[in-house]
Amino acid sequence: MIDSNHILDTMKKLSVTAGEEILKHYKKEIQIEYKEDRSPVTKADKIANDIIISGLNKEFPEMGILAEESADDLSRLEKRYCFIVDPLDGTKEFIRGNDEFTVNIALTEWGKPIGGVIYVPVYKELYYGWKGKGAFFLINGQEKRLHVSERTGNIRLARSRSHHSDLLDKLIEINNINNIIVAGSAYKGCLLARGDVEAYYRFGRTMEWDTAAMEIIVEEAGGIFSGMDGRSFTYNKKNPENPRGFYLVNNEQNRLIVPVE
Repeated sequence: MIDSNHILDTMKKLSVTAGEEILKHYKKEIQIEYKEDRSPVTKADKIANDIIISGLNKEFPEMGILAEESADDLSRLEKRYCFIVDPLDGTKEFIRGNDEFTVNIALTEWGKPIGGVIYVPVYKELYYGWKGKGAFFLINGQEKRLHVSERTGNIRLARSRSHHSDLLDKLIEINNINNIIVAGSAYKGCLLARGDVEAYYRFGRTMEWDTAAMEIIVEEAGGIFSGMDGRSFTYNKKNPENPRGFYLVNNEQNRLIVPVE
């Protein structure tokens, strides 16, 4: 039997420590490297990754880890539990100085998220959830229970600051969406979990570390997370890519008509 409180506390502490380190490099001269997929990576990504991975390995050496900035050790595939880590989600926002970047850590059991933490370093906002125990928001030492909006119709849609999609433009048009909130990184999932938007649709390829923590937090806040094809995501796969896109909504009534690709 795992100690969920200890695991979640460790994830929270590591996310905040990594976030504080990231801020030491924020809005300073940033050296940017590019990975094979042309996505950017900075020194802040790597330092935050080292903090989180070393901390998780120290506390939970028996569990697997899949992290964006670490070499993939496929021994994780044999593990019941696997941490999914994005040490700096929204590197483009970090580089541009947009403030909306996050530290994401999730724990999966047999491929499904059971715990997740998202920390927003600039705003010092901490979002977290655990399967069956709810989702919460911590700021200025005050903890609040998260719950999605109860609104139906006339919804507010979160839109990515960095990822443009013609299909999203079509979705907005055919569903007559007028209220659009632009935000970066997994912060869009946090906005939905706390009731500030009712929907977030993301077309195209994403990676497991982009969504794992967001999925459990949104679901524990009462929302819906689904692959664009209506199927749930599986995590800790050999190939951590999810090619089909996903959506979040606060309730079934606000599920949108999706244009054909």
